[in-house]
Amino acid sequence: MLPTTRRALLHRLATVQSGGRLPSVVGAVVRDGRTVWTGARGTLDGGDGGDGGYGGGAAAGAPTADTQYRIGSITKTFVAVLVMRLRDEGLLDLADPLGAHLDVPADIPVEARSLTVAQLLSHSAGLAAEPRGPWWERTPGELRPEPADLFGERPLRHPAGRRHHYSNLGYALLGALVARLRGAPWDAVLRAEVLEPLGMRRTTLRPVEPYARGWAVHPWADAVLPEPLADTGRMAPAGQLWSTVDDLCRFAAFLSAGDTRVLGAESLAEMRAPAVAPEAASWERSYGLGTQLLRSGGRLLAGHSGSMPGFLADLWTAPGERLAGVVLANATSGLPPASAAGLLGIVAEREPSLPEPWRARSAADPELLALTGPWYWGPAAFVLRLCEGRVLELAPVGGAGRASRFRPAAGADGDGDGTWTGLDGYYAGETLRVVRGADGSVSHLDLGTFVFTRRPYDPAAPVPGGVAPEGWRADAE
Repeated sequence: MLPTTRRALLHRLATVQSGGRLPSVVGAVVRDGRTVWTGARGTLDGGDGGDGGYGGGAAAGAPTADTQYRIGSITKTFVAVLVMRLRDEGLLDLADPLGAHLDVPADIPVEARSLTVAQLLSHSAGLAAEPRGPWWERTPGELRPEPADLFGERPLRHPAGRRHHYSNLGYALLGALVARLRGAPWDAVLRAEVLEPLGMRRTTLRPVEPYARGWAVHPWADAVLPEPLADTGRMAPAGQLWSTVDDLCRFAAFLSAGDTRVLGAESLAEMRAPAVAPEAASWERSYGLGTQLLRSGGRLLAGHSGSMPGFLADLWTAPGERLAGVVLANATSGLPPASAAGLLGIVAEREPSLPEPWRARSAADPELLALTGPWYWGPAAFVLRLCEGRVLELAPVGGAGRASRFRPAAGADGDGDGTWTGLDGYYAGETLRVVRGADGSVSHLDLGTFVFTRRPYDPAAPVPGGVAPEGWRADAE
């Protein structure tokens, strides 16, 4: 990375630490799947030489990329990856009701028993933001030994599926769901299925030295107060994990590109899609399936922020630019929103990512090649392109209109059944079918009842409503 870029990143991190009055802060940038910059400011002892009330001696000195911080709600993205793995293995459907996999109290409203896995992932279930009882982030988790004990007297705050309402309670239930279907504690499942394959050896449920102590900073004086360290028990899937900048950079690289050992790129892209309609016509923030979405600097970012008493965390990725940023701090408040996005933006502006070089792909199927080129929906011109993996892309000529990509649909035996399924845009989930005549030649494309022909309103194709027999007319001179 250029020296001027490194200086700008360090300046931004120093400004964040000084302006936010943070005892310590550490940040990093990932580009093309690897960490290209790390920086740190401040000291771990809060500036007073103490150990934060944790015992075992003072945690002094500057933080490093191997220093553990509590990452708060970034934990939720890890849990969401576990749930998506269960979905991809066929052990659950995102439309499954909660009661299909967990024992839900019989005395709660029937609406709560029918909340779906997708609604819990996207915070659209309408559940209360917090579980019953005292402030869970500062309360030992043994007070809530069973999932049923998380529900209060009024567990639903909104109709399910109607709006985004952030719920820590919902992710505690998803952690219990993972444990039930895997037959092991959720954190043990996480270790085996995500952390070990990605080489994340310093991400743990409880802190392991060296780790930062958490502090509250007095709002009107340069004084600090140690924050308690509570094991949150059943609520741990909502925000318990500890991690390092090094480990989170590995996780960010995975979230950007996928890893077949953990979760494929298509499932991660599904997690990055807005799951609930924005509440405003123009939105800056939204939520997918366990992933926060942010518009920043003209780009759409995906990641998550996190907070626990004494700690703040921020992780954002720009998969299209193969960039990511991570920031961790040991204070209850003071870290500006989207601080990691700021680091990412500096690199994107000063050293924009180079596009992947074009190269010829694997040998193309001649029958699919014959389908490429111009097609017409009525008089509107479209072009069909063949992409890697037998994926088809249908887009309007000129760029204005409905564009979608389509992947081959699998038949009962796992082979393609001769149709394609829409991946995105207006035709997401719709079926594209190549219709052939009696002689085997291609007649037209059928896309969700829309007929695409090789000529505008081809009279030889079964255009709904027919084509005027006199054909196209023009004024005669």
